[in-house]
Amino acid sequence: MQAVYLTGHGGNEVVAFGERPRPVRGPGEVLLRIGAATVNRVDLYMRDSGAGITHTLPQVMGVDGAGVVEEADAGERTLKPGQRVVLYPGITCGRCEFCRRGDEVLCTSMRLLGEHRDGTFAEFVALPARNALPVPEGWSDAEAAALGVNHLTAWRMLFTQAQVRAHETVLVFGIGGGVSLAALQLAKAAGARVIVTSREAAKLERALQLGADAAVNGSTQDIARTVLELTGGRGVDVAIENVGAAVWPAALKSLVRGGRIVTCGATTGDQPGADLRRLFIRQLKVFGSTLGNLSEFADVIGFCARRGVRPVIDQTLPLAQAREAFARLEAGLQFGKIALVVRP
Repeated sequence: MQAVYLTGHGGNEVVAFGERPRPVRGPGEVLLRIGAATVNRVDLYMRDSGAGITHTLPQVMGVDGAGVVEEADAGERTLKPGQRVVLYPGITCGRCEFCRRGDEVLCTSMRLLGEHRDGTFAEFVALPARNALPVPEGWSDAEAAALGVNHLTAWRMLFTQAQVRAHETVLVFGIGGGVSLAALQLAKAAGARVIVTSREAAKLERALQLGADAAVNGSTQDIARTVLELTGGRGVDVAIENVGAAVWPAALKSLVRGGRIVTCGATTGDQPGADLRRLFIRQLKVFGSTLGNLSEFADVIGFCARRGVRPVIDQTLPLAQAREAFARLEAGLQFGKIALVVRP
């Protein structure tokens, strides 16, 4: 089969496009023909080093994906050949204490597509049948694929960790990236007020067109001071951030007393000042979050289908142009998801 795979670590020179062995489906698994997958920050991390993630080279890249069922067990009751599905990217043990209590995102031996095992930048992928869920009616493969990482991650951050309510105000950092855009869409659909930040005026303008209530330009405005002005001096209830050290102080200063901050990334550094005095005096709550559970994935798919929330697709490229997709993501030029079409 044709696939995009890693031959080493470094820059785009280690990303190859060519033939790889077609996966063999095991008992209880389905073989899926991938229609589209999207590019995520972790793809760049795996290309650059993959440090701390157990993997073997060469390895097929790609975490999320959507397509059709090619093969399934004869006794499979939910999935049938030809059915369109979207993938949950984590393969879990089902036995550890976290899996048993339904929090499999914390599984002690989770293996993620494109990280610990071959991924979705390929014509075919095999994985447990429980990891494939029906695609919302009328959605493209690219839109469905985008749910598997970004919208799932944003859903857990907003509604499981921060428990955002309709009357609250949410501050979303770095609008234009996949998780940040998903957080904007989901929070607005749930009835919250949303303030977004970016260092690029064009991205802020597009976010306002998508429904953001206010926008703060981090390159020309003091974020915390502007947020306080926008909230009448109160501050926001929740801050959603995946930028890290560069915005952490502003995020803390933007919160109302008793406010919550949820982080899922640290692209500008993972060792910001803790500002402990502010944390304990104002009784702020800090949550770490990544991906989500299979049940949360079903919830976000249903929510998006009912509320008409569809992922923003920045650009669609053929699988063979994965290097171009990586370059665009690395340069921060995207607004939404960059999709790779595997099978038109």
